[in-house]
Amino acid sequence: MDAEILTDLIARAKRRDPAAYDALVEEYGSRLYGYFYRLTGSQHDAEDLLQELFVRLVRMIGKYQHQGRFEGWLFRIAMNLVRDRVRQQKKSKSAGLIPQAQTTTETGDPLADICDSSAEQPQEALHRAEQIDRMQQAIEQLPEFEREVIFMRHFSQMSFREIAEATGVPLGTALARAHRGLARLRSLMEDHME
Repeated sequence: MDAEILTDLIARAKRRDPAAYDALVEEYGSRLYGYFYRLTGSQHDAEDLLQELFVRLVRMIGKYQHQGRFEGWLFRIAMNLVRDRVRQQKKSKSAGLIPQAQTTTETGDPLADICDSSAEQPQEALHRAEQIDRMQQAIEQLPEFEREVIFMRHFSQMSFREIAEATGVPLGTALARAHRGLARLRSLMEDHME
């Protein structure tokens, strides 16, 4: 998004202009949803987190000081929401209050979000689903900070500078975490293949 347009949208959002909020949701909603979905593995949780993020945006936009780092600020809120959700689920699971996460679509087909079954042969779709399952398992084994950087870079298409701003670390640290995380992920995937 053009810097001038974003500055204008933020100023209008601070004045509580509904059209400005709609434009911000339009611009960032799909990337944030993808980020939440990849981290939670649940369509329902991703939708809840996205809704909560935009509620917080409405509440907090008045305190935001725009210096060209809006996206980093937004993704920092997203990271905090995910961390809060994980802590909450850990507490609830230990108390036996939360059922296993639902990861299928409304159709009940766990492959529906992964591939278009009409375009692939069943064996190809199954092989692809197995690969994605292995990758998801490997990603879950990464340390949290490496996992976050990989999700931001590869699923939310953020630059390393944006990732550094969102996570509050120097650019070199963000680059190193991505490099280590991808190397570890590659090793875990090779272990799964063997």
